[in-house]
Amino acid sequence: MDNEATAHKAKVLLDSEQMGRTLARMTHEIAEQAPDLREIALVGIQRRGVELAARLAGLFQSFYKIEPPTGAIDITFYRDDLDSRMGVQYEQPRVHSTELPFDVNGKTIILVDDVLYTGRTIRAAIDALFDYGRPISVRLAVLVDRGHRDLPIRPDFVGKNVPTSRNEQVVVRLVETDGVDEVVIED
Repeated sequence: MDNEATAHKAKVLLDSEQMGRTLARMTHEIAEQAPDLREIALVGIQRRGVELAARLAGLFQSFYKIEPPTGAIDITFYRDDLDSRMGVQYEQPRVHSTELPFDVNGKTIILVDDVLYTGRTIRAAIDALFDYGRPISVRLAVLVDRGHRDLPIRPDFVGKNVPTSRNEQVVVRLVETDGVDEVVIED
């Protein structure tokens, strides 16, 4: 067999230009629903949510001349899918830093992630966030919502809804981490 036959089939959902337009639209949607832009803060979920939050903050600066504070939250120790008693062995998780250089109390936190799937990552992020204080509210912004929720979690701001099967994988690549901006779906 040649390499092409064994390679995963990938379909591009968003290229660089489409991702830029999508993030711009999401910025405007967040602004439209925010009572006061000075009271919002963007918190990215480690890994790619952090870069997306920084991009959204830059877009707020470009469009509205206000740059919301940004932070990063690591959910490693809040995950509920690392318990070996559930019969599945996972590789050792990579721990990233949590950096919230602002007081979360009294803020409207826009939690930012790349892909929303089962909802377990978001639940863990909310648990982690509340260890740092009590925001006025927490809203969810995701670049891609692929469905298949295990928990009753719904995003407030969605870049793209993509119906998938459970055996497909949505892969987000960003210039900051991967050298290219794209979202692909792989079998």
